[in-house]
Amino acid sequence: MQFTATEKHILRIVQSNLPDVPEPYAAIAKEVGCTEEDVLSLLLRLRDNGAIRRFGASIKHQKTAWKHNAMVAWRIAEELIDTCGECAAQHPNISHAYYRPSSAQDWPYTLYTMIHGRTWEECLDVITHLTQTTPLQEHAILTSLKEYKKISMTYF
Repeated sequence: MQFTATEKHILRIVQSNLPDVPEPYAAIAKEVGCTEEDVLSLLLRLRDNGAIRRFGASIKHQKTAWKHNAMVAWRIAEELIDTCGECAAQHPNISHAYYRPSSAQDWPYTLYTMIHGRTWEECLDVITHLTQTTPLQEHAILTSLKEYKKISMTYF
């Protein structure tokens, strides 16, 4: 997909923090030198063609009450991947659910979920809930020891 210099300028702005004003798209348009309609048209076009899946606020959960998280790797039968992935994705404490095929003999896990909680016990409760209400059973809990980098991708 090719973008004009103006479109790239708009995208540089919207992939970061939007202006904290009542009409952020008008402020972007003014900064870039186009109309608010141009800004919205670009964003809608990208949404409609699938380049943008969603557009919303990103909250740094560490600065809220959500202080704990666990990446849980689940071992599941191939035929249950979609069912289990969709069940996990519906849980309000789960922000990410991914299927990744495994080719390693000593690592049979294929479904990964990122679970968030106010306490470590809350994270464990989510895991227990999933094992009691879904086919998800065998799992490994992966905890972060140190965060080296966590940012959204920057494309322009």
